[in-house]
Formats: sequence, structure tokens, C-alpha cells
Amino acid sequence: MKSSMSPDFPVNSSRVWGVGALCRAIADALDARFNPVSVRGEISGFSRAVSGHCYFSLKDATGQIRCAMFKRAAGMLDFSPKDGELVEVQGRLGVYEARGDLQLVVESMRKAGQGALFEQFLRLKGQLEAEGLFALERKRPLPWMPRRIGVVTSPGAAAWHDVMTALQRRAPHIPVILFPSAVQGTGAAATLVHALEQLYVMARGDSPVDVILLVRGGGSMEDLWSFNDERLARTLIQSPVPIISGVGHETDFTIADFVADVRAPTPTAAAEMASQPQQTWLQALDILQDRLQSAAFAHIDRQSQRVSALTAHLGRPSARIAQHRMVLSQWGQQLQFSRVHALREHQMVWQRNADRLPFAVQRALQCQTDKLSRAHMRLEMLDPQRVLERGFAWLSDHHGLPVTRVEQVAQGQSLVATLADGQLPVTVSGQPLKP
Repeated sequence: MKSSMSPDFPVNSSRVWGVGALCRAIADALDARFNPVSVRGEISGFSRAVSGHCYFSLKDATGQIRCAMFKRAAGMLDFSPKDGELVEVQGRLGVYEARGDLQLVVESMRKAGQGALFEQFLRLKGQLEAEGLFALERKRPLPWMPRRIGVVTSPGAAAWHDVMTALQRRAPHIPVILFPSAVQGTGAAATLVHALEQLYVMARGDSPVDVILLVRGGGSMEDLWSFNDERLARTLIQSPVPIISGVGHETDFTIADFVADVRAPTPTAAAEMASQPQQTWLQALDILQDRLQSAAFAHIDRQSQRVSALTAHLGRPSARIAQHRMVLSQWGQQLQFSRVHALREHQMVWQRNADRLPFAVQRALQCQTDKLSRAHMRLEMLDPQRVLERGFAWLSDHHGLPVTRVEQVAQGQSLVATLADGQLPVTVSGQPLKP
């Protein structure tokens, strides 16, 4: 009797797989063979769902793979991914059983190359910090009345324009000298070092420079990389005068910021730190002049009243007149001396106040830094990772949605258990029971 089966079908096959079972077996094999896995590729077809999950593909010249990044992981990104960006991701390979598609569940993402630069930055920062280049005791206070300000930056950069605008507004009487340098690209660090060395010669010479501004506008880590140069850092600590580093935006930090005597959040802020408003000094001088003039007039008036009273008792003897003329001359000399002495006392009081202000600002900054550190420690204590490390687990379905009640699952359903050190696929083997 002839069989009704196709002659191409293996009649004696040892096992016939169900589709779902085959997908799960493939997923298990992938997990055992590859996971966790790191992949480098170009983003394609990136989209962010209303739920917060992100879906895209990673591709290179020879292939591509579909990826999903669930809301929790996507919320930890420090940049907005775009199509065409080259990135490095870490995640777990699996099979999306509903369609039988190979899928990479992404747990973290960074721009390709950025991680290596940041690691290099941290290594150099640790080395220089260990050598004492960042020590607070070597930081110098800024001069209150600089005779001349030196600036190192690119003459075509916006930072140069911002610095000059701020200085013209606040202290147009202070001369500013630009030592041009490249601030980005290959060889920029060497030109920065050369410009600083030229400034040092001037600062020690006949045309002293009392403070130096090292400034540049914002940009990516790659754009600011010339300010993370070790030779530049060692040149900065050789400066004979205080240096203000105003590189990038407020959130940007470079090695130059840590080595400089003062770090400014922006180039404009650097210019403002280096100069006191001219109007402030003029107003202070006006106040001192008014006080001195009032004191002088009051003293002269009192002495005039005494002269008038004595004259009424003297009569006309010429000897007494000459005597009182002599006394009056002495009083005039004393008045002149009093005016000079009072002016010197006011100058000394102003100088003492000027010397105290930088230390008061430094103490206030340290207090705020301590508050921020304590707030950071309290925030870390609220980290959900701490709960997982105490033995708890987070259950979610294959869409990444949290599972909090037994009514949400059924027998045979696949779930993902997030533990303290990773994720574990689990399957409900029995009928869920309520307590």
C-alpha cells in the first residue's frame, strides 16, 4: 500500500517540533552561546513608542539585527540616538516568539569611541590627581585689580567675542592681550602650550600680566579633547600668575579645569571673574571722597568757631595775634595731616575687606559642595538596585511590562526576572495560585 505522504518528508524523524517550542529552544541556545553580548553598528529606523520603549536596527556593511530597548534602559541614556549614529550596545540575544524574529534586547548604549575617550580621561585625571596637580593648597586667589589680562583662545571663536564683550562692559580700562591658538583638532594642544609659554614670558617681564584666561566654547568630548592633554596640564601649573579655565558649557569638565586656579562655567563667566565692574570702584571712591570732605569741613568749622571765641577775648595786642596765627597755622597742618591719615585708614579698611572676600566665597562654595555630596548619598540609598541586591526580583513580560499580580500570567507563559546582576528568563510551570 502506497503512503499518502510526500516522498521528501522524513518519515522516521525522531521528533517533530512545535513552532513555539522551537523558538524557545533557539532562544535558549542563543542565551547559552552568546549572552551577554556587545555589538557595534549604525542605528537605522530608530523610533520611540508612547510606552517609552525604543525599537531600531543595528547594521554594518555585511548585515543588520533588530533591537529593542525597553523603557528602563532607555531612561538611562545620556544622549538622543539618531539614525546614522555609530554606537556600541550591550544586551541579550533572543527570539521574539510572536514572529519568530531574532532580536537583541539592548540594556545599555553609548556613542562609539566616546567610552574609550572617557576611560582615557579618567586614567589621566587619576594620575595627575595622585601627583597633586589638583590640590587646593596650590590654587591661588585672583587679583582684585589686574593691570593687564591675557587670553588664550582662537581669535575666530565665539569665546573670544564673549570675553571681550564682558570685559568692555565691566572693566574697559583694563588692557587685554590675545595670544591666539587653535582650540580643536590635531595639534591644538601644542599650540595652546606655545601660547601659554609666550604669556608666561610677558607675565615675568616688563609688561606684566596679572591673570590668564584659557577659554573655549562648548562642544562634544572630542571637540574639547585638546584641553585634556597631559603636556597642557603640566604647562598650566607652571604659570607665574593665576589662571582661569573657561572651557565649554557649565556641564563640561576637562583636565585643564581641574589644574587651573579657578574653573569658570563659561568664557563669559571667566571674564567676569577676572574683573570687577569699573562702576563699583568709582562709586566707592565717591563715597570716600564725600566722607573725607564732610570730615574736613566739620573740622574747619569747629576750628573757626574756636578762633572767633578766642579773638573776642584777645583784644588788639599784636603779640597775641601773632601767637594765634601760629596756632592757626599748626591747626592747618594738622588738618592736612588728618585728611591724609583718614584717607589711608579708609584704604586699609577697603584692602582688608578685599582680602577677606575670596576666602568667604571659597567657604560658601565648599559648604554647597558638601550639601551636594550628602544629597547624592541620600539619592543612592533610594536606588532600586539596592532592593534587588537584598534578594528581591522584578518580573516583567516579554514586552517589558511589570507583572505585579497573578491575574496577569497564565500557565506556560514566559516571563523575565530581573535580579541584582542581570535578567533570567522564567516560565510559569503551573496554574498561578493566590495566597
